[in-house]
Formats: sequence, structure tokens, C-alpha cells
Amino acid sequence: MKDRKDIPAKYKWDLSVIYADDAAFNADYAKAEKLIKEFPKHEKTMTKSAEGLYNVLRAECDIESIIEKLWSYASLNFSVDSTNNAFQALNGRVRALAVQAGAASWFVSPRLLALDNDVVEGWFREYPALETFRRTVDGIMRMKPHMLSDEGEQLMSRLQDGFGTHGDIRSIFANSDLRFGKIRDEEGKLVELTDVNYVPFLMSKDRRVRQSAFRKLYETYGQFGNTFATIFNAMVRERGTLAKVRGYKDSITASTFHDEVTPEIYNNLINSVHKGLPALYDYYALKRDVLGVQKLHLYDVYAPLIGELDRVYSYEEAIEEVLKTVEIYGDEYYNALKEGLTEKGWVDVYPSRGKRGGAFSSGTPDTEPYILLNYTETLDDVSTLAHEAGHSMHTWFSTHYNEPHNSNYTIFVAEVASTVNELLLFHRKLRECTDDNEKLYILNQLMETYKGTLYRQTMFAEFERDMHAMSEKGTPLTAEVVNKHYYKLVKKYFGKDVAVDKQIAMEWMRIPHFYSSFYVYKYATCISAASAIVKRIENEGAAYVGQYIDFLKCGGSKSPLDSLLVAGIDMRDPEVVNGAIEDFKSAVAEFREIYNRK
Repeated sequence: MKDRKDIPAKYKWDLSVIYADDAAFNADYAKAEKLIKEFPKHEKTMTKSAEGLYNVLRAECDIESIIEKLWSYASLNFSVDSTNNAFQALNGRVRALAVQAGAASWFVSPRLLALDNDVVEGWFREYPALETFRRTVDGIMRMKPHMLSDEGEQLMSRLQDGFGTHGDIRSIFANSDLRFGKIRDEEGKLVELTDVNYVPFLMSKDRRVRQSAFRKLYETYGQFGNTFATIFNAMVRERGTLAKVRGYKDSITASTFHDEVTPEIYNNLINSVHKGLPALYDYYALKRDVLGVQKLHLYDVYAPLIGELDRVYSYEEAIEEVLKTVEIYGDEYYNALKEGLTEKGWVDVYPSRGKRGGAFSSGTPDTEPYILLNYTETLDDVSTLAHEAGHSMHTWFSTHYNEPHNSNYTIFVAEVASTVNELLLFHRKLRECTDDNEKLYILNQLMETYKGTLYRQTMFAEFERDMHAMSEKGTPLTAEVVNKHYYKLVKKYFGKDVAVDKQIAMEWMRIPHFYSSFYVYKYATCISAASAIVKRIENEGAAYVGQYIDFLKCGGSKSPLDSLLVAGIDMRDPEVVNGAIEDFKSAVAEFREIYNRK
């Protein structure tokens, strides 16, 4: 692991283009503070005229833009140097500024909702500049049935900083306080087991190591089941209470309402995946046969069906692979991405001491769409670059074709563009490669993508739905109750031919996504939409690509469902999810055919 100073500048972000120094950061911070202090003056004028309404929305947008830029600078710096307390402090300052902004702007929604709809529509006609905030206004107006009194809204804005803290408590406890002990690795050496290296151990070729890691991890979690259940129960009760305070039927209705979808889409996903479970059972049968085990256990399901490829990809070769994949999108997409990857320094490439793990893309209307990688020259890393480049180009099109307040696309569509790139890369590599081992490796990656994103996330979504429903009916979510229900779900999703080890009942304790309520289902809907888009790109070519690029340009200017309709994808149609299941089945069948032939 290198120190950051030892990595060449061309492989690192240059965040001085956001703020050249502390003085520049502090100047924008002071500007935001001034605007926040002045913001309450709009309360008296925003309902007097069309211009007054425009001015308050524009002022709110200006504050949000500065805060986004400040947050980007602070968080990106901290991501590559978590040992730097100064960047951690900057994060805290920006978070506090955002809370101040929320408290100062509490009145915008209730004052707007007090206006007659006909008056607001008249103002749009009278003052054309207001039309740019149509989505903002419509978004507030649809909240009318769920708004509180002035006193209630003020109170809620002041309490925001205290809500949603259960995830932080769980994270600190699981990541900082828990100790899982040691196991013996493939060479027989005693090594410490952590939540981070747990999955790599489950991918070991040595079944003894897989079983040892599995049992040791859950031995520790099992000792603290009551603590995890208490935290989880408190979070679920908080979500349910807040939903009822705002007049929603339940927490899933509140969450999907904010996503601008309905619980029906959530439930249709689960129902479609239930019908597609035989394809998953077939995949596990294939895995059992390839691994050569009499009975597949849950500590076997991450074991790869094919070993790592000897082929290494330099970062420059990874760029070439990604650019070759996106050629089909046309010059605008291709040239913008090429410039970002090769000239504008979008990517922080290699791992270094103090840098956070994993990968992400993060950008604002006032910054580049930056990508964080921990690149190690594998095909998986090439796929990760393609994935994050999809996010970044979604952001690029969104910010270039919309004003800032209309550029932020929602989480419901956030994984579509990234997954489209990933699938297109794998499909292209399958068409081009002649080596059966490489084909099997790529097919294994495809199967794992569908298994992990479509099936596993849907199982998580079903668990969340059931837990919130049980809580709202008055059932305390004790460790015994949650473990029993989770185990029952796992048995359903793995089928009768997989040995469902009893320890898996505690897996929910190690999944942080459950503290972002009703979030994980969007992974499954996104891969379903992406799978449908990829088929159309590959079958129709340029005749369809324009539609897809128009989807990327939507940003936040349309609802997520309407944005996907621009790309010809209707998420209310069960066939979208069914199509993704068929693609998974095809990958399993192709893997089995090549493997049996070899």
C-alpha cells in the first residue's frame, strides 16, 4: 500500500480546481451563511406575486448549490485521506451549514401550499421565468396532504439532525467495537476475521476457510443479537411514526411516495422475482455441480465458479476498454467521457494509505463528476470503471442539459446508466473473446451480478417490507422474531436443494442498507431497467440510442417513471423484471453449455 504522495499526480484528483485553498472554501462558506441569514425575508414576499415566488425558489437554489460544492470538496478530500482530521472537520462544518439552511427555509413549503392552485398556475403564465421551477413547485404541491402546521414544520426542521441516527449507531458498533476473532487461512496461518475481509474469505477455494469464516462471524453477531434488534426496532418504529405524523398509511407508502412511485411497483418486483426463483435454484444446482460438493451450503455460494484470469489490464487499457464499449452512444458521450478520463482528472485511481475502499462517482453542477477507484488491474476493475463512468456521464448529461435545481436524478434511476455500461462491457467481451476460460469468467460475473442485484436485493426488500409491516401492527422486533422471519425468507430464496445453515438467520445484522429504509429494491428495479435498455441498444443500435441519451438528459426534470419512459421502459410492466430474469437464465445456460463441453 503506497502513501498518497508516492502516487503520480495524473492518477489523483486535483481538487484545487474546486477550491484553490482554505481561503476560497471559507469565502463560499461565508457567502452561504450570509444568504441563509437573509433568507427569512422571503417569507413575507413569496406569496405576494409570481416574482416573489420566483425569488424565494431562486435564493433557495443558490444556497443549495454552494452547500453542494462545499460538501463535494470536503467529502472528496476526506475520501482519499481519512487520516486528515481537517477534512473530517470540514465535513462537520458543511453538515451543520446544511442544517442551518433547512431551519431557515422551513416556511417555503407551507406558505406555497397555502396558495390556491389556480393562483399558482396563473403566476406560471404571467411570469415565464418561474417555469424553470415547475418540478420544484409540483413536488411541493403534491405534498399538500402530508404537510403539518407552521409550528409542526418548524419543529420537524429542527429535529432533522436527530432523525436517522440509528444507522450511525449500528455502524460504529459493528465496525469499531465488534471483534470477530481469528481463523486459519488457506496456508494454515491465524488471521484476524473482520466484516471487511469476510466476503473475500467466503470466496476462498478452500471450503474449510469458507466454513470457518461463516461460523466465526455469526458466532460474534449472535452474542449481540438483542443489541442489534433493539437498534433496528427503534429505527423501524421511528420511520413508522414519522410516516403516520405526516398522514401516510404506512412507512412503505411514505417512502415510495418520495420516490414518486407506488407500493405496487415494490410489490410487483417481489412477486415477479418469486415466479423467477426456479432460475435461481438452477443457478445453485450449477454451482453445486461445478464446485463438486454433495450439498451446497450457504458458505459456498460466494465461491467463484472459475478462477481469476491471468490477464491484467493497465489503467490505460481499462480506459480503452470502456471507451470502446461506449462508442455506440455517439460522439457527444464518447468525447466527454474521453476528455474526463484522460484530460480533466475525473478519476482517483489507485489505493493508498488512508483512502476509503470501494468505488463511487460524485459530482455537482459546479464540479466535475469525480470517480473514486481502488484499481488493481483486474477485469473486475475494468468493469468497475465502466460502472462508475456510467454514473458520471449520467451526471454530466443531467447537469449540462438542466439548471442545477432540475439536474439531480433520483435514486430510483441512479443505478440504471452504470449497470447499462457494465452489461454492455461484458456482452462485448463475450462476443469478442475466443478463449472458453475467459468466457466462463465473464459469464460468472454476469450471473453474480444478476444473482446479487436482482435476487438478493429483492430478498432484502421483502424482508424490509415485512419487518415494517409487522412493527406497524404492533409486533416488537426482537432478535428471536427477526431471526425467525429472516431464516424463513432465506429458505424461500435458496430452495430445498441448498443447505440453509442456521447461522444465516443473523445475516440481517450485518446489512447496513436496512437503515436506509426501502432503498435496496431500487437496485433490483435498476438492473431490470438496464437489462431491457441493453437489449434495445444491441438490437436496434443508433435508432434507439438517441432515446437512451435523452433519458440521461432528463436529470431531475421529470419523475423517475417518466424519465424511464423516455427510454421506452415502463417499470409498471412486470415484463421488465421478467426480461432480466430471462437474461439471467440465458447466462446460466450458456455457462453450463461451455463448461460441459470443456
